[in-house]
Amino acid sequence: MRSGPIALRVAGAALVLVLAPTAGSAYAHDGVKVAVTPSTASPGADVDVRVKGCKGTTGAAKSQAFVADAELTGRDGDYPLAGDTTVKSGLEDGTYKVSVTCDGHDHPDVGTVQVRHHQPTHEPTRRPVPVAPVRAGGGGTAAFAAPAAPGVAQTTSDSGLGTPYTLLGLGMAAVAAVAVAFRSARRRSG
Repeated sequence: MRSGPIALRVAGAALVLVLAPTAGSAYAHDGVKVAVTPSTASPGADVDVRVKGCKGTTGAAKSQAFVADAELTGRDGDYPLAGDTTVKSGLEDGTYKVSVTCDGHDHPDVGTVQVRHHQPTHEPTRRPVPVAPVRAGGGGTAAFAAPAAPGVAQTTSDSGLGTPYTLLGLGMAAVAAVAVAFRSARRRSG
């Protein structure tokens, strides 16, 4: 009577030992993670795919959102694999799963990519259009560039610099005219 329960226990232990390596190999590759950049992409956009956790130098990332599989390459060891692909142009907004094949194993649903048709979040900026003449050039900037004459108060208005600077300008023009006339007269006489 005791041999039945003992045989049942031995059979259960044997079954656990037989299935244990299979369960262990299923979890041996679970460290694989996918990062898609940008994580939210519009249809037709190019995306970069980086995969961590693969020990080999090549692999592929697959998704219903991708036009083609992203061919992954990298250095041997604990370095990420990288590749790029394009998001399908006819997709609806949503979250799409990404699966990876590397190290001779499939790693289903180890990442996601968000697909969103980008809507403008604000009004496009418009350039200001002048509605009146712009004060530019020598006339508009002279009021700010002219130094005050010693003993003369600097007075400016919308119509110009004021009387003191007007008289100063006229005096300088008169001196220049006299100098030109004097020089011309000297040349004629000599």
